Amino acid sequence: MKYQSLALYCGSSTGNNPAYAQEAARFGAACAEKSLTLYYGGGSIGLMGAAADAALARGGKVVGVAPDFFTKGEVLATNITEMILVKTMSERKQLLEQKADAFVVFPGGYGTMDELFEMITDAQLGLHFKPIAVYNYLGFYDLLLQQLDKFMQEGFLRPFHHSLLISASTLDELFEKLDAYENTNDHTWLEKIKH
Repeated sequence: MKYQSLALYCGSSTGNNPAYAQEAARFGAACAEKSLTLYYGGGSIGLMGAAADAALARGGKVVGVAPDFFTKGEVLATNITEMILVKTMSERKQLLEQKADAFVVFPGGYGTMDELFEMITDAQLGLHFKPIAVYNYLGFYDLLLQQLDKFMQEGFLRPFHHSLLISASTLDELFEKLDAYENTNDHTWLEKIKH
């Protein structure tokens, strides 16, 4: 698949293991080296900041999308290529979905899960056909991936929807799978729900 930009969903904290921030920085640097525009939540802290700073340090283009109520604190980046301010978290997700060609999910918490499940639900409904990848670094998402398998085994997730989500455990594997992505949604199913 040809893509020119990625949206990164990840934690606004660094977590307990410094390896997460180091890997986020490696990802940001890789985006710059591949001339991919990096869209993200606009933060200067946590994994967000690590990825953005590394991309910028290598001459990459970094675009933040953030709700304007975050400007009251010291959480927003001031050194990125462009900052787009919106009113709500929902608007942020919608704009990231529109702007980016693909989505990558690094370790994070509630907000990261909210973003992942909205993007994958929209893919399921045929509202976009873009790749979504969970970066299962150090097994962070092992249990989530097992739960998704359970959804399918119990009949709450069709196999062609289950396979919409990419999983990778190294950056090389992540980019290889994004490059090779083919949307598996069933167009017959989509026609049934849309007409």
